[in-house]
Amino acid sequence: MTSVARRVVDRQILHLLKMWLEAPVDETDDQGRTRRTTRSRDSKRGIPQGAPISPLLSNLYMRRLVLGWKRLGFERRFGARIVSYADDLVICCRYQAEEALAALRQVATRIGLTVNEDKTHVCRLPQGRFDFLGYSFERCYSEKTGRSYLGSRPSKKSIQRMVAAISAQTERRTLCLDADIVVARLNRKLLGWANYFRLGPVSKSYRAVDAHATLRLRRWLCHKHKISGNGKTRFPEQYLHETLGLVYLPALTRHLPWAKA
Repeated sequence: MTSVARRVVDRQILHLLKMWLEAPVDETDDQGRTRRTTRSRDSKRGIPQGAPISPLLSNLYMRRLVLGWKRLGFERRFGARIVSYADDLVICCRYQAEEALAALRQVATRIGLTVNEDKTHVCRLPQGRFDFLGYSFERCYSEKTGRSYLGSRPSKKSIQRMVAAISAQTERRTLCLDADIVVARLNRKLLGWANYFRLGPVSKSYRAVDAHATLRLRRWLCHKHKISGNGKTRFPEQYLHETLGLVYLPALTRHLPWAKA
């Protein structure tokens, strides 16, 4: 709250934020049992995970870590810059990576934060790979020339989550809906995903996600109309994209010159 109070002077807003942080949270386990937690209120630390305002509050507090990193001279000493969002960060440095990580732990401890050791490691590029904000940063190869370069692409987890989201929108329980409603929901998912993952060689990822969306929608239509087989003859891609209006992801890469880099 101290970090927020440095930027917000309206007492009513501060009071609202404080109530938000102290409010209990209902959690449901795998067996469907609901449990109420008051972790933030009891410990007076942390923010509710998944709350809409949590990334903003995390960024405000993480700014203290970045400023401490600079003011203590670690950025200059290691030639290292911190890139962060919410509670996730990457330290970019050319050398002394282990020493830079030790310095990060020192700064984090001073402001009451703890480094998650299970998710923290030193990665040497381009031999290694690391994921950050849904992207994988690694050695990439040009589809045109075959040359290697250091780049980014949607991570495997990001693609898997999108595939799972598409499957959820086309489950049997949605057969009671009209096709245009299901397609509209799929399009919102697809366009939102594609608008975020526009950097780097995305063509292969777009094709994989698009193929799954086409497969699931066609299978959904077969179940809805009680048609046996794979439905490719009854519901060809032209029908799915032009008649029903399903977004065709590969077409979105035409205006991205780096998509097939």
